[in-house]
Amino acid sequence: MTKDPGTGSLLNKLSGPEPPRTANSIQYPDLKPRVFQSLNSEDYIRDRINDQLRFYDKKAGRYKSLYLSMRAATVIGGALVPVLVNLNFGPATVHLGSYSFTLNGIKISTTLISLMVVLFVSLESVYHFKEQWRNYRSTAELMKKEYFLYASGQGRYAGKTEAEAYRLFVEQIETAIDVENASTLQVMTTVSDVKQGPNP
Repeated sequence: MTKDPGTGSLLNKLSGPEPPRTANSIQYPDLKPRVFQSLNSEDYIRDRINDQLRFYDKKAGRYKSLYLSMRAATVIGGALVPVLVNLNFGPATVHLGSYSFTLNGIKISTTLISLMVVLFVSLESVYHFKEQWRNYRSTAELMKKEYFLYASGQGRYAGKTEAEAYRLFVEQIETAIDVENASTLQVMTTVSDVKQGPNP
């Protein structure tokens, strides 16, 4: 009994062998096609490091603003609640046409402020704005430090050839990016791990 060839094999026979794929024939998302070992130090700094620094600066600024804003609102709200509770204001009656409502402004205010504080604290425990801000900022500063050490030929790059220094520079930058990725993933999964608790 002969084996029926698959669709892929049949198409290959009809269309002929597939032409060899080169770097210029492969489409990468937002990446410039390059051949092996064609990326020099200037291109690496422009295309890799500058792109990452823009990303880290943007993220660090965003999470810093979120953390400080929510932290300030939480502190102010926590200080206002006990003050409002001790105020002696009775309920007010609001008339809207043929309808009238009795509202306790102090009670409503303290409830809303307390809800805001709880929500902000909960969001911080989920998204870890402070930790992410520190991760992005510290990684950006580390990359800048490595750049200036490499460009000036100082520190770990002193006494090395241009090829050796470039290889070490790339390794240091990529390691910093890998560490930041792992740290961010660890921070974002901490809450779910704590909620699940240890296995019995």
